[in-house]
Amino acid sequence: MADGADLRRMALALPGTTEAPHFDRAAFRVDRIFVTLDAAGQTANFKFTPDEQEFKCQLAPDVFTPVDNAWGRQGWTTARLAAATQDDLQAALEMAHAHAIGKVKRKR
Repeated sequence: MADGADLRRMALALPGTTEAPHFDRAAFRVDRIFVTLDAAGQTANFKFTPDEQEFKCQLAPDVFTPVDNAWGRQGWTTARLAAATQDDLQAALEMAHAHAIGKVKRKR
């Protein structure tokens, strides 16, 4: 089982990641936000591709669910941290982080 402190520690360990407030959540970003953490540290929203979202939600439906709005149709996916393992979180963070890094490389 994981929690908000685990997510924060793991996210900030990824290259170039910074943390800043984003509405009522903490946002972790490189150039773009790739994950947000709710204030209570119970859920995180990850930016996946729609295909990655479908895979994660099928693989671990007790952990991952699509965000229920237009953002969710773009790949944003909620994770219940108490249901997630450290490995679930690490894999999700690395996947989402890779997309944020890709945005930086394309700009140069």
